[in-house]
Amino acid sequence: MNVITRLMKPQRVAVIGASADISKTAGRPVSYLLKHGFTGEIYPVNPKASEICGLPCYPDIASLPEVPDVGIVLLGAERAHQAVAELAKMGCSAAIVLASGYTEVGEDGARRQAELIKAAGSMRILGPNTIGLVNITDGIVLSASGALEMDHFPSGAVSLVSQSGGILGSLLSRAAARGIGLSKLVSTSNEVDLELSDFIDWLIEDDATKVIALYVESVRNTEKFRQAALRAAAAGKPIIAFKIGRSEAGAKAAISHTGALAGADRMYDALFKQVGIIRANSFDELLDIPAALSTGRKLGGNRVAILTSTGGAGTLVSDALGVSGFATPAPDEMTAGELRALQNGDHAALDRNPIDVTLAGLKPDLLKGAISSLLRSPTYDALVVIVGASGLAMPELMSNAINSCLGSTDKPVIAYISPHAPKIGALLTQGGVPAFSAPESCSAALGAMLHASQWKAPTQSDRPTTSVALDTIPTGALDEAQAKQLFSRFGIPCVNEIVVSSAEQARQAAVKLGSRVVLKILSSEILHKSDMGGVAVNLNAEQIGDGLEKMKVTVKANAGITPEKFLVQEMVSGGTELILGMHRDPLGTAILLGMGGVTAELLKDTAMRLLPSAGGLAPETARQMAMELKTWPLLDGYRGRAPADIDALVAAIVSFSEMVARLGEQLLEAEINPLFVLERGQGVKAADGIAVFNSEAGTT
Repeated sequence: MNVITRLMKPQRVAVIGASADISKTAGRPVSYLLKHGFTGEIYPVNPKASEICGLPCYPDIASLPEVPDVGIVLLGAERAHQAVAELAKMGCSAAIVLASGYTEVGEDGARRQAELIKAAGSMRILGPNTIGLVNITDGIVLSASGALEMDHFPSGAVSLVSQSGGILGSLLSRAAARGIGLSKLVSTSNEVDLELSDFIDWLIEDDATKVIALYVESVRNTEKFRQAALRAAAAGKPIIAFKIGRSEAGAKAAISHTGALAGADRMYDALFKQVGIIRANSFDELLDIPAALSTGRKLGGNRVAILTSTGGAGTLVSDALGVSGFATPAPDEMTAGELRALQNGDHAALDRNPIDVTLAGLKPDLLKGAISSLLRSPTYDALVVIVGASGLAMPELMSNAINSCLGSTDKPVIAYISPHAPKIGALLTQGGVPAFSAPESCSAALGAMLHASQWKAPTQSDRPTTSVALDTIPTGALDEAQAKQLFSRFGIPCVNEIVVSSAEQARQAAVKLGSRVVLKILSSEILHKSDMGGVAVNLNAEQIGDGLEKMKVTVKANAGITPEKFLVQEMVSGGTELILGMHRDPLGTAILLGMGGVTAELLKDTAMRLLPSAGGLAPETARQMAMELKTWPLLDGYRGRAPADIDALVAAIVSFSEMVARLGEQLLEAEINPLFVLERGQGVKAADGIAVFNSEAGTT
């Protein structure tokens, strides 16, 4: 039995600082253990009491008759580490430290937390600042939270791990009211030791858990979290995460557009997408989605039948599904015939979708027949049954009608409760039909089921490691020409260009490069050149000399710097402008692809992926990024437009990611904007670039 199993399923529990007054916080753990049927040994520890709740009370930890599997420490932050040290010394497997007053309160708290870690040694710690854990499956409550006062916890297949203690009580009460059964609830809070990833790993092996829900404030160890999430996906246990902080500005906007486009929340989006985690977009979805997934039913497509007894509600659900990309086609000819045969003279609208039985009344045979026919139909992948006001008088009618048909199919069946009728919703949910009170919840639940059915683990790149000789890594910011030379060394095609320092040199370069060229200032101090008047396009050899002299004056006025060098570049015509960049964050390093040019930050049409633990992105991943862009049709031949060279784009993304991986922490920022994607067969060209290295020199 491993340590976390002893924590989740202890046989002996010591409660340090237990109180004989069960109305007090310190009196709750012993009371809760007894109330919910804990069958193991309970050892209250309090020098001022001889008995608590009919159990012998021990004056100190050293007096305990046996080594506990878990110690619940109810002492304050100034004394908790002493109890932890004593528990660790006697060989206890884990301690749950409920006290607050650690890193969340500043320097003094950080000192106390360091003392706690030192005191624990090799013993595992849950917390501090936690409400503990609840193992509903086995009737084990290791907590002092008043939110756990309820007499009965509904047992089910959803386990919750939260970095906030109070949220667990909120979710438990909400789940109970909705008939959603839970299995395990764990509050990790400050995570001085045990963290989200540890419990994901354990829940993968827990037979009672089918779905894992997470309330996330931050991920402390990205690679550990990534591996745990991938193992859960491989085991068929979907993870749903609600990540707070969506409005947080995230990483500071740096000198590249990428810094402004990325941000901390986008990084979490990328991480969750890569490991198969379904992100809950609202707090309600943190229960809505697990309730649907815990049925174990697989959604094979996006075609949904809606059976309703109230037309307005049917329209609401249909609209919500349509916005989320689901289709609600009319019944096929065979199914429509079966539905019409059920009417018996009534005038129900059974040959369209939503299928409206309003005028037919709630007749058991009609409902069962309609549900069975729709679930048999090859036209539909799922069924939404709407319970209207007429169902309030006979809640069992709809529940029984649906439940009687579930055994004949593995298609998802969910319910939308139109009136406010939580008891009917709970009745349906308990019977295996997740019920929701908002039409958007129906689409979110079905969307998550479709994602869980279709998601595949990302492939690893099978390309050989890029072989590029870099004897030394530069320092500081490179100018544009130097940046593109770097990109070229990693196999990224760049525009033809010539560095000049005078009007005459510019004229000669223009003659050499073509009839029309681009003139730019060349400076590592001014990286956003167009903002300073440092870019001129569509010039010829006769115009470029005067253009260079005017540019000097304009840039001096705007930036206070007189440019000494310039770039004359071939002018790329046609193609689609993209931005390709990197972003570093405490969560990891991400590659960003988006629509580029000067409007990149305005459009914010981007896709992101975190680099794997080693090497760059796989070609398949790069292609998926391109296809995620809202403007993907522009690359794919939109309305007669010539298709772009997607293969060349994919190769450039992969090469750029390999460059970022190879250069490591020395490379602070890198960006190509724009990257011109030309017509199929013509490749790509980097037309501008930024690269910023650590100020300290290094070698590869």
